[in-house]
This record gives sequence, structure tokens and C-alpha cells, in this order.
Amino acid sequence: MALAGLTRSFRRTMIFLALWCWGAFACAESLRYCQSPAESTAHEQDRWLQVAAIAKAELERSGATVALVSRSGLALEWLGHRYSHAGVSLQASLNAPWSVRQLYFACDEQRPRLFDQGISGFVMGSRDPSQGFLSIVFLPAQEAAALERTALDNSQALRWLGDTYSANAHTFSDRYQNCNQWLVELLAAAWGAPTTDVQDRVWAQQWLTSQGFEPSVVSLGWPPLLWIAATLPWIHTDDHPATDLALAQFRLSMPASIEAFVHRRYPQAARVELCYSETRVVVRRGWESLDAGCQPEVTDEVIELHSAAISS
Repeated sequence: MALAGLTRSFRRTMIFLALWCWGAFACAESLRYCQSPAESTAHEQDRWLQVAAIAKAELERSGATVALVSRSGLALEWLGHRYSHAGVSLQASLNAPWSVRQLYFACDEQRPRLFDQGISGFVMGSRDPSQGFLSIVFLPAQEAAALERTALDNSQALRWLGDTYSANAHTFSDRYQNCNQWLVELLAAAWGAPTTDVQDRVWAQQWLTSQGFEPSVVSLGWPPLLWIAATLPWIHTDDHPATDLALAQFRLSMPASIEAFVHRRYPQAARVELCYSETRVVVRRGWESLDAGCQPEVTDEVIELHSAAISS
């Protein structure tokens, strides 16, 4: 009986870990569009709207017209990643000012598409009303202008959209694509200034390699988890090098690797990080990250959130 109980416990643990692994590679919430989201309360929606208003105010006061934005949304801290999903926020978006242009997975069509989402919707994509993080990166003027032109040009933005989605798409393969990979290839298109007429995803990845882009490493730490992950929808291993698979790890584009690339390339780029709890928002300006508990330091700005008055 003890052995049988241990076996059942082991199986439950394996299933739990497998689901966590699946979530870790889903850049994120785009796959969860295919599921009915848990209904949020009026208080939770109000809190998200307040957070979004604070983020939008940061965008407005920056004097910029474009920014890279990333949000938390999945519990990735145990894998060393706070942020799972990134896009480009555009003041001149035809959808609404500062809407985020991003890749998402179209459930009905079973393929990736581009989606312009308002800041409020982007923040709510975190799906955790009690605590979340948002990162905003402002670029130097010349690079910002180049990215804005490329991102607002529908034909250019669509040019870098892959045909087949994989949540854990390998950074240096064009077999699949995920949301963050589309963004970093868009950066290559904006900043690469190709000397030939050949502009495709292979070219973009070669340019990123030549510029020292380093993908994030997501390590499962145990080979059986890799086998389990490979059986789950939207997770693939056939685009990853055998050396990585032998180590039970994936190398993929994540918001952290995109921000690190931008910071190395353009040290003058500015960053603002926001975290929210149930009662306040902490705003930090600079490249030092907030701690996981959303605790402010003396130089951080703290904005108290008001409680919505809900009438019956």
C-alpha cells in the first residue's frame, strides 16, 4: 500500500511539474485566449485599470512615441524568469494610443497572428490581480524612430510573422515562432539595415547572432520532464539542438534576454519597472530590478491604489 501510495504521489507530482513546464514556455497568455478566463471581480478590474493608468502616464511623460513593454503572467520565478510576454507599445497606434502590437495565437485558425491591444488589456493579461510586474524600456531617439516605422508598417510587421507557433520556439530556428521571437526579429528588421534584398527570418536570426544576442535558457533540470513537455500541445523539440535536449534545456527568446540585448547595445536606453499589490504600485526607474515581494526602496515611487466603491 505504501508503495502504491508513493507511485500515485509520484505520478501526481509528475503531472503537476509537466503542467508547470508547459506554462513556462507559453509566452504566455496568448494560448490562454483559447480558454475561458476566470471571472474577475469589480474590485480586481478596477485595480488593473488603475495600474494601467499609471503605466500609461509613464509612457506619456517619457516624451517617447514607442517603447518595449513586458508583463508577468505566469509563475516563472522558480525558473528564473519574471516576465513571460513582450510587445511594442506605440503612441500612434490606430487601435488606441500606446496599444501594444504583439504576436498571439489565433485559436480558431490554429496559427499565430498580430494583435494590437490597449494598455489596460495588456496589463490584465497578467491574470493575477493580487500582484504583477510590468517593464517599460525607452530607446534612444534614432533606434526608437526606426522601430516605430517598422512596427507601424503593417506589411513590415507581418513580414516577420512565422507560419507555425511553438511556445518554446528555438531562437535560432525558423521552423516555429513564439511571441517574443517575433518581437526580437522585428528589432533585427528595424536596426539591422541589411545590405541585400534578402530579408527573412533566417537573415534576422543571423543578424541577431552577429550582434551577440543571447537567448534565455530555460532548464528543466531533469530529462523526464523534457519527454513529458514534448507530448503537450504547442511544445516542440524538433527545432532544438541535440546538445540542449541532452541537458534538458531550451534556449528561447524571453523578455529578459530582449531587454539585456537592448541594454548592452544601447546603454543609454531607459527602463521603468512597476509592480503592484492589492493596495499599491511601486515604480522604479533604472535597470535594477524590483524584488519579488514588490517592496520599495527609498528611491522608488509608491502610489497608493484606491478601493472602488461598489454599490449593490
